[in-house]
Amino acid sequence: MAEDLTARTCIPCKGGVPPLTRDEAETYRRETPKWDLIDGATRIRRSLSFPNFAAALDFVNQIGALAERENHHPDITFGWGYADVCLQTHKIKGLHENDFILAAKIDRLAGLR
Repeated sequence: MAEDLTARTCIPCKGGVPPLTRDEAETYRRETPKWDLIDGATRIRRSLSFPNFAAALDFVNQIGALAERENHHPDITFGWGYADVCLQTHKIKGLHENDFILAAKIDRLAGLR
């Protein structure tokens, strides 16, 4: 990929396009190495830790604002000292470039933790 993923913008997926293959997803994942391919390479997930609930909540709120700007929304579970973020393009029931764009931007928010 010639251009850094964080320089790209999520493009609304209207469906009808095939999800990324495992090999294609692995290529993108090299740019987001803190994320794991899960569920047969149909989703990516990253777990983050924080010193307390307030820090986790603050980070989740930052992700929420980013997701609204990108119009691409992750599934997030969080609690005291942690946040688990999962990405999938629901319309195609798999991964799309958008998932990795948002993952890279979440990594940037996290300071590449």
